[in-house]
Amino acid sequence: MSPTLVLSLVAGYFAVLIIIAILTSRGATSESFFVANRNAPWYMVAFAMIGTSLSGVTFISVPGMVESQGWSYMAVVFGYLVGYVVIGTVLMPLYYRLRLVSIYTYLEQRFGYWSYKTGALFFLISRAVGSAFRLYLVAGVLQLAVFEEMGVPFYVTVIVSIMLIYLYTFRGGLKTILWTDTFQTMAMLLCVGVSIYLISSELNLSFAQMVETVKSSDMSRIYFSDFRDDKFFWKQFASGAFITIVMTGLDQDLMQKNLSCRSLQDAQKNMFWFSIVIVFVNMLFLTLGVLLYQFAAAKGIALPVSATGKIMGDNVFPLLATSHFTLFAGIIFILGIIAVTYASADSALTALTTSFCVDFLDIKQYDEKQQTRLRQLTHLGFSAVLIVIILIFKLINDQSLITAVFKAAGYTYGPLLGLFSFGILTSRGLRDRAVLPVCIAAPIFTYILNANSVEWLNGYKFGFEILLVNGALVFLGLWAISRPRDVNPIAQAAV
Repeated sequence: MSPTLVLSLVAGYFAVLIIIAILTSRGATSESFFVANRNAPWYMVAFAMIGTSLSGVTFISVPGMVESQGWSYMAVVFGYLVGYVVIGTVLMPLYYRLRLVSIYTYLEQRFGYWSYKTGALFFLISRAVGSAFRLYLVAGVLQLAVFEEMGVPFYVTVIVSIMLIYLYTFRGGLKTILWTDTFQTMAMLLCVGVSIYLISSELNLSFAQMVETVKSSDMSRIYFSDFRDDKFFWKQFASGAFITIVMTGLDQDLMQKNLSCRSLQDAQKNMFWFSIVIVFVNMLFLTLGVLLYQFAAAKGIALPVSATGKIMGDNVFPLLATSHFTLFAGIIFILGIIAVTYASADSALTALTTSFCVDFLDIKQYDEKQQTRLRQLTHLGFSAVLIVIILIFKLINDQSLITAVFKAAGYTYGPLLGLFSFGILTSRGLRDRAVLPVCIAAPIFTYILNANSVEWLNGYKFGFEILLVNGALVFLGLWAISRPRDVNPIAQAAV
């Protein structure tokens, strides 16, 4: 694929997004930026959330990891369903009853000022790091497909990528994003479906043969044998449930979309249909992964390996699509990775802006003109923050991005899991000023335990369930600084 062709695709794609942004941001206010005036149709929210929750990590890392991990990721996906039930039946009713704009204001009502700021701070860290990981992926693909041949440095690719997001989100916020993410989710699903069809055709497989090929492959195995293995099914399943609770239910990004629905009932319908669809979408990505490796084997293509001799899974799909597929298939890949990554990243940038404006700037105290100025400056500031994190990650990353994202989530979302679960499951009060030290100490202890688990725990390796360990340590730490109090009406209503 020529750099000129790829640049033309990117330019055309973003031209469509900017047109959508112009049409949907007319008359935008802070209310429409933060919660889309609370009148978004539930089915639009459900569809838009697919692209937001998946990201470029799913598009590239999930297919790439089947060679080493098989279909073990499917256990995580099944666990998602349990997490979505908890979100729909416990967290959503709480958020809607309190009419929250930032979900972290719950912590202020439940515990106090420092608990509130601690929760918001850990969200900002979690979402900024997670979004940077995702954007790093698409920037790497664009660098490989276009800019490296043109002699453009990676940092320029990163800056251009993020500034494009800023251009179509800085005015309309969530009101615009619901429309752009609907378009991008549609583009992403079309691209993955077409990719599967094209690869199957190259391998001369009918639909039934393709299903049988995937089913009989060693790369579609799920692990039930050794509970100490980090791929063990029930560990992955439990991790998936809690990952969903924290990365959706306790995350301003995903919940901001849910809070834009017209009613709690609409939000719950959105969550139900979204959770069903997301299982099948992840199955498509894992199916694509098996077919990619089958294609490489059939064509005798040497796949990229690391210095240790392991296949670099994150590079498999980009390499095959840009160098070994037909031109049409390569175009489909480029459009798909751009669509899914930016559907996640634009929403994250808006959520970061929302949380900082509401939770730290208390933006509601200003008039609309001042709110707009502060909001746009914050939006630009977080764009710069993402650029810096991506460049740092470029220097240190040496593992599959899907693993990196969830490992980071285990450390940064653990305090949110501990804070919210303590608030909802108990009626105890906290010594508010001691909350931040507890939430800093727990991830440090978790990291030490994870680094020494094989030696200390008879060969046990932590996988994504490190999140549960971190959350449990935060919960215990909060209990240690808690005190009895009268039953809190918020906690009582949520239980």
